[in-house]
Amino acid sequence: MRNFLVFLAFAVAANAHFLTMIPTTDNVKSKSEANIKIESMFIHPFEQTGMKMVKPEGIFLNNKKNALSLKQIKRFDNLAWETSYKIRRPGVYKFFTVPKPYFEPSEGKFISHVPKIIVSAYGLEDGWDEPIGLKYEIVPLTKPFGLYAGNIFTGKVLHNSKPASNVEVEVELYNEFGLKAPTDAHITQVVKTDENGNFSFVMNHKGWWGFAALIEEGEKVKDGKKYPIENGALLWIKAY
Repeated sequence: MRNFLVFLAFAVAANAHFLTMIPTTDNVKSKSEANIKIESMFIHPFEQTGMKMVKPEGIFLNNKKNALSLKQIKRFDNLAWETSYKIRRPGVYKFFTVPKPYFEPSEGKFISHVPKIIVSAYGLEDGWDEPIGLKYEIVPLTKPFGLYAGNIFTGKVLHNSKPASNVEVEVELYNEFGLKAPTDAHITQVVKTDENGNFSFVMNHKGWWGFAALIEEGEKVKDGKKYPIENGALLWIKAY
């Protein structure tokens, strides 16, 4: 029984957790698409299973001064959150979620992932490669809202606004297509940043892809004991 419990804990830990942000579109082309909805949920994207996400600090547009309204929803049989925003002007809009840290018992650490999405409106594309100043952030080096399946996506991981080298970046497809992985190792892809904080990945299927750069830093106390914090800089982009 003890060996089974150890195996079970390892299996749970092996499944990557992603704080996921999915908007109705990443390209607003007309007024009929201007009122976009965005879902934030804590899930295993490829396996399409969910976990409870407590109410986040907020979902924001461009900076933490611009908080959007939150609506409680259910996704994958678990608590999740939704917001909406009406885009009235051409531009590039950057949305992000700041969650409350989640304690993962099987890994013995807190998880604090901040996902970001980038939306282009009415053909204006300036500024997609500019950071918004998050402590942990992925900045795209490939235009993030004009990608096809099979394209190479390149991004830069920033930590305190500086390139972060040798950082693992986990990658998963939001698998709403019923795809089956040949092995568990194929569920979460992993690449590492180079000395300039850059990484590249070929998105071999259409759909939303999540990129999670993981940096362990800081501690948080639970039940009188200190645990490390896994900070995630996340970016969600769509391949067509």
